[in-house]
Amino acid sequence: MIKTEIPFLSVAELSELIRERKVSPVEATEAYLDRIDSLNFKFNSYITVARKEALEAARDAEQAIARGDYIGPMHGIPVAVKDQIWSKGIRTTVGSRFMADFVPDEDATALANLKKAGAVLLGKTNLTEFAIGSSQRYSPNRNPWDLNRFTGGSSGGSGSATAAFLCATSLGEDTGGSIRRPAAWCGLAGLRPSWGRVSRYGVAAGSWSMDQVGPISRTAEDAAITLGAIAGYDPKDRYSRDVPVPDYRRALTGDINGLHIGMITELVHGDFVDPEVSEAVIKAGSVFDELGATVEEVSLPLTVHGGLISAVLIGVEAAQTYRDWIKDDLHGFGHSNQIGLITGSLMPAQAYYKVQKLRELVRRHVLGALETYDVLILPSSRSCAPILEDDTAITSKEMAAKAPPVMTRPFNLAGAPALSVNCGFNFQGLPIGLQIGGRPFDEETVLKVGHAYEQNTPWLGARPPHA
Repeated sequence: MIKTEIPFLSVAELSELIRERKVSPVEATEAYLDRIDSLNFKFNSYITVARKEALEAARDAEQAIARGDYIGPMHGIPVAVKDQIWSKGIRTTVGSRFMADFVPDEDATALANLKKAGAVLLGKTNLTEFAIGSSQRYSPNRNPWDLNRFTGGSSGGSGSATAAFLCATSLGEDTGGSIRRPAAWCGLAGLRPSWGRVSRYGVAAGSWSMDQVGPISRTAEDAAITLGAIAGYDPKDRYSRDVPVPDYRRALTGDINGLHIGMITELVHGDFVDPEVSEAVIKAGSVFDELGATVEEVSLPLTVHGGLISAVLIGVEAAQTYRDWIKDDLHGFGHSNQIGLITGSLMPAQAYYKVQKLRELVRRHVLGALETYDVLILPSSRSCAPILEDDTAITSKEMAAKAPPVMTRPFNLAGAPALSVNCGFNFQGLPIGLQIGGRPFDEETVLKVGHAYEQNTPWLGARPPHA
């Protein structure tokens, strides 16, 4: 196979070629490193490229496979991880001035699991400062669909790296939507797993009650393969759940006949949703109908308030995590984080208590609907990728009151899994994201529905014009 074509293969395709020894892990790693060398300047996807370590890991994988010790579909696959995730011997900046020279002496469990599955770490991807707010110490990520547009939240570097074919698959972290929004805006498949499905040990904290690591991949199948490598109980993470990890890929049968799908009325038809986005999600519902599923609208009015509820939770919890730096060096943070962290620091206990009660109401809303429906669908974002702008933040009660709903937050608040897949393009050629949420620890059904949709749409595998 022509080496320069290797990066355009899916994980599923590349893993089969590696297993059959038609492509070597070293060839694949070199092909990705060559693209990074040529194109990373354009997308600012990586903060750190681990060339030496990647080639060593690729050689180890190649030798193991030559001995007949092939260990699974991630063996020899070149990956990237968000620079919030500890990497042994490789700096982990968390996008901040405070940790610019931090080099962990161990891997985060999620990365350790990836390596155990045979994956090759190419490097660490760009992110917002401490994976919160909009402050970005390093140059902003650029979207391969339009270089003047945002890639979508704190995991934007993983999104742009995956969409620009600078890695085969990647890990992001989703506190309020930072896996699904980059996936939506970059035309990818991004899965926030159930809270407790993937260990967070060695992951710099944003919000202890909301953070979750998950894959940003090109397809639902690639996301299933990646999740299978990182999921599982970890005694180092007290919130990790000791539940069986299924074979996610085996669930991707394409058969969703008989499933019940609920379309959240308020988040599909609201006047805050771009009409093209709403229309695309409604059309996706008709695809599910054609595949034998039953699609019905379901009213969940409290989900509209998920953004404000979670904003208080994230602000207070992040302020607690970084309280010493806030006290001693507030101006070391970017502008939006200065505002957000001070606001979180000053938030009265009554407000935090109140949003915890509101969170429980939203959780009951969502999980109650999932007793009737196998999955819920809605947009991943109310619009397509916006133009890159200066550092911004909600700075007043009036601005907060006018803030539109954040589509991803209901599932964060419920601790439930949610997947974003591409469901078409707007008139400017920008990707639109369809979000599929499911019951806690039922990523199988979520991925099955996403995969079935992808297999029945014409835009699967579409390449961004700038990649």
